[in-house]
Amino acid sequence: MPSTETFRIPRHRRHVHDARQRVRKTLADWGVTGRLADSVTLLANELVTNAVTHCRVSDARVEVTLTLHGTELVLEVADPDRDRLPRLRRSGPDEEGGRGLALVAALADAWGCRQEPYTKRVWARFSPAEAETDVAARERVPVAP
Repeated sequence: MPSTETFRIPRHRRHVHDARQRVRKTLADWGVTGRLADSVTLLANELVTNAVTHCRVSDARVEVTLTLHGTELVLEVADPDRDRLPRLRRSGPDEEGGRGLALVAALADAWGCRQEPYTKRVWARFSPAEAETDVAARERVPVAP
């Protein structure tokens, strides 16, 4: 049975830190550590920052969901600005922003977004050997070399 943690934060930059800390704590509670935890936490920071920066719905809340099912870990960030879909772009060397989705593409095994009736949801999936090692350690199952 999958483990799932969902929480919401106000759409304001000062709450990005809270989301990052909550993701880190959830991963630690599940026994997910090391590079995988670092990558998921970094991408949560990027996706939540994108949501609070680009969502144009007033008084919106950003929803963060983590799901651990076997060796697959999924991070999802949703906001109510369903028609403003994220797109990967190239940033110039002098630009301060615009690299968040490039990080998502580089660190996640897969990522994407989908429109739902009242929200858009950006997701990143993590699965292979690194997740197997971390999850197996959590379950106290030895992993073959």
